[in-house]
Amino acid sequence: MPEPAGLSPAAPFPDPAAVAGFVAARERVRRGIARACERSGRDPATVTLVAVGKTVDPARLRAAVAAGLTVIGENRVQEAQQKVPAVPGARWHLVGPLQANKARRAVAIFDVIESVDSVALAARLDRIAGELRPGRPLPILLQVNVDADPAKAGFAPDDLADAMPVLLRLANLELGGLMTVGRAVAGAEEARSTFRALRVLSERLRGLAPGRADPGERPAGLARGLGPALSMGMSGDYPVAVEEGATLVRVGRAIFGEWAGAVAEGPQAVPAPGGAEAAPAPGPGRSVVTERA
Repeated sequence: MPEPAGLSPAAPFPDPAAVAGFVAARERVRRGIARACERSGRDPATVTLVAVGKTVDPARLRAAVAAGLTVIGENRVQEAQQKVPAVPGARWHLVGPLQANKARRAVAIFDVIESVDSVALAARLDRIAGELRPGRPLPILLQVNVDADPAKAGFAPDDLADAMPVLLRLANLELGGLMTVGRAVAGAEEARSTFRALRVLSERLRGLAPGRADPGERPAGLARGLGPALSMGMSGDYPVAVEEGATLVRVGRAIFGEWAGAVAEGPQAVPAPGGAEAAPAPGPGRSVVTERA
């Protein structure tokens, strides 16, 4: 078991049994990632596990961080605002929709905003980031509605291609890559086409725009290029997402339990592959929700 990390003296020490449970849950998911990487010829170290903690109370999140789950995804700005001071040692990703009137709070709270779904929102974040963190571009991902699902937010793939020249000039943002929310499917394999389409789109957009690796070749006036990050896959289908190139997987249910860690990214209709991957970590305080990561 790893040594508990990132805890301030003021934070209550996490329950050892809860930490042990989260260590086991983390290892189950990491094994699933490693097997998917082996099948696709990838290094497991290139995949970041984002533990989605919506509805999970700070005490359980502190135990998760102590167990090595140090990247926490939250769906709502208001909920994260209450948790961040109580859970030291974590990096926080906003993985749910962001309303324009909460953009300033989001920039102040989150290390990464994964759900930037319009040019207008990106421009607003760029302005606020310039005010709140001058000289430190805010890492974001661009959310893409790959499946043209009317219930999902995000850029249409063709619209994003047209928007890239504008987005690349937002100097206070770092365009880390793309994110998508998959549609509900009856089996994990059915999600493969969505994940593959996001990877192909990423490759196409990075081919059109200069990347960070070649700053000397950037046209004058452009900020950093689009990065290679691909945030896709949740508890029910993350191995398929990894096989298709995911660099971040957003997992809630397989870590925090059947009814915790939910996000508004769409329901997953299948259990996590391999059975054991979906075993919930022990702990109190599960809340009933209708959508699960």
